[in-house]
Amino acid sequence: MATTRSVLSTLRTTGAGEEPRRGPSLSIIKGVPSVLLVRHGQASFGSEDYDVLSPAGLRQAEVLAAALKRRGVVPARLISGSLRRQRETAAAFAAHGEVELDERWDEYDANEILSHHADTGLRLDGPGGIDGGEVSTKAFQAMLEPALAGWIEAGHESPCANPWPAFSTAGTEGLAKLGAELGRGETALVFTSGGVIAAVCATMLGAPEASHPQSRSDNFPFRP
Repeated sequence: MATTRSVLSTLRTTGAGEEPRRGPSLSIIKGVPSVLLVRHGQASFGSEDYDVLSPAGLRQAEVLAAALKRRGVVPARLISGSLRRQRETAAAFAAHGEVELDERWDEYDANEILSHHADTGLRLDGPGGIDGGEVSTKAFQAMLEPALAGWIEAGHESPCANPWPAFSTAGTEGLAKLGAELGRGETALVFTSGGVIAAVCATMLGAPEASHPQSRSDNFPFRP
């Protein structure tokens, strides 16, 4: 059985030339396949296209690639969701080989969930403000969380193209398949998003569905 770790990086950078700070070493069990779940770098909240890494997000991907190299992590497989922000994060690891795309690692569609489960015109792309003003990430989070709760509660009855039951099992299915394919001692990196990582971890821990909206956030608190 493969071990699974979520790379919740605490690395920080304040300048392009600054050396990455060292964090705790990754302890990979010798001989056991490992899967590292990597949350994509910072996207472009409030811009015309959210699904693009910001300059900080690109730097985060570079820092993580350097940190894993320094710690001796040599991935045998690189898997990414199909979203641009996920693929751009994976690009920092191109030296390790081709990146395989698997849509099971795609994040939920926050815009669609808001359109069906919230009474707001707020969206990820553009300022989408209230009364014409810009919305902070904290305010966006406050509107997104009840919409997510409604999406989860609706189950298969949600009008969203990807209802919660399908979304919540996709990542787990992808993980099981990947774990079965890895050879002895091999490591795979999966570039995905916070909602997927939270759903996978919650499923593995047997957490109740009602707790998932609170556990899935990944930006400021907000980072789909």
